[in-house]
Parts: sequence; structure tokens; C-alpha cells
Amino acid sequence: MQGATLVYLGGRANLIPAGRLVARMREIRRRSVLLGAASLVALLPGCETAPVTGRRQLILISDAQALQLGESAYAEIKSQQKVSNDQTMNAMVQRAGKRIAAVSGQPNLPWEFTVFEDDSANAFALPGGKVGVNTGLFKVAKNEHQLAAVMGHEVAHAIARHSSERISQQVLLQTGLTGASAIAGPGGQAYVQIAAQAATLGITLPFTRSQESEADEIGLLFMARAGYDPRQAVELWKNFDAAGGARPPEFLSTHPSPGNRIARLQELMPGAMEIYQGNPNKV
Repeated sequence: MQGATLVYLGGRANLIPAGRLVARMREIRRRSVLLGAASLVALLPGCETAPVTGRRQLILISDAQALQLGESAYAEIKSQQKVSNDQTMNAMVQRAGKRIAAVSGQPNLPWEFTVFEDDSANAFALPGGKVGVNTGLFKVAKNEHQLAAVMGHEVAHAIARHSSERISQQVLLQTGLTGASAIAGPGGQAYVQIAAQAATLGITLPFTRSQESEADEIGLLFMARAGYDPRQAVELWKNFDAAGGARPPEFLSTHPSPGNRIARLQELMPGAMEIYQGNPNKV
């Protein structure tokens, strides 16, 4: 949730696999075809549209490429991290995940929901409908409705192709920095490093926070459509806030602060409650 995309709920980093996906994208980034496309598409305001919000998106990799990356990264994670055998947790994750995927607009994606033995309160999403949930998440998700808020958020990341969008942005930034480095030469590398840091603070981090907010918005509607009480999303973030722990200032974080997330969810709540109250299939 905070990230690979919650991909970490408490606001740390939930596109977790984003880093792994980017590493795998290095081979693709080396291809001149992609770099040439990056230069061309950089001139455009956007080439895709996010579901629900209608936000314009810049995505440079195909769905087939993204699906392959997601499946590969997910298989690697499952081979390296212990999968939980807790029947209660698994049943709840499968139930909530499948209900939300069914109303996501893309029910036929190869959805897969896995619980991992990990004490951190986190979850993540990968392209192609691969979602991981840590056992530690159940310390703050106190009931199935609160878990559904997480699942809605992660499903939203997958549906909105946030991983692909983030990779595309990094391709463009890396291309620009590589060009700047070549122009600057050995004597100007310090300025290139400053530019890289400025890009992180001024472009990358604000962008990832906007994706997290968008996943919160889409996920809230998904959980209401699936019959889960959207008001429990606010309670979930109150639990995260109460859990405390070290958090960087928001401008240095990949995620909005719990307080800001709560405020935004409350703004969106009337529309979500209208959907929920009219839903004949409430949980």
C-alpha cells in the first residue's frame, strides 16, 4: 500500500516490487527503440487514461511486457519469501480480493492473492493482478472491511497500471539524466547529481504520492461496489496513524501522510456511501 505499489500501507512504500520491476526493466531501457519512443512520447501530454479518475497517463511499455514482468517478479518473491499457511488470513484475503476483482472492470485478469509471512504491516500489487499481503497487516486491519480497503487499494494499483506508469517515468528521467551527463562531461557530474536529487524531490516523490492518492480513491469505490463498508477505510488509516512508528516528512515520502489520506477519503465518502447503501450484496 505503500507500494510494489498500498505497496506499503502505513505510508512507507507499497508499490514494493516497483524497485524489482525497475531492475528488470533495465534490459528494456537499454533498447534504442524504447529510448527513442521515450523521447517522442515525452512531447505528448499523455497516451492512456486512468480508470475512474480519467487522469491522463504516460505509459511506454505494453500490457504484455508488464504482465510478463509482474508474473516474473511475483514468482521470484514467492520463491524467496515464506507463504503463510494461516487459514483464517488466507480465507479473508481470498474472499475480499476476489469480490473486489470481480467489480474492478477487469475480472478476467489472472488475479492471484497471496499471504506472506512478514511482520511488517504492508501489502503490494504487481502488473497483471498479482497482490501480496503481509501477515503483519492484520495488526492494523481489524476486520474484513478494513482488509477490503487494502485490497481495493492494491487492485486499483493494478487496474490503473501504476507500475507501468512509474517505470515509464523512470525511463524518461534516466534518459534525460544520461543525456545531461554526456553533455556535462567529467567536470559537470556534480551538477548532474544535484539534478537527479531535484528530480526525485520535485518529480518522482510527488508523482508516487499522487498515485497512492488515486489508488485510495479508486479502491474506496471498489470496496463499496463489492459490498464492503467504505467508512472502514478511514478506520484503517486511523489504526495506522495510532500504530505510530518512524515516518519521514511527507515531502520525502512515497506516500501521503495518514492524516491527509483520511481527509481525502472523508471528502470522497458521500459518493462511496451512496454506492454502498444501494448495494444489495453487502458483506
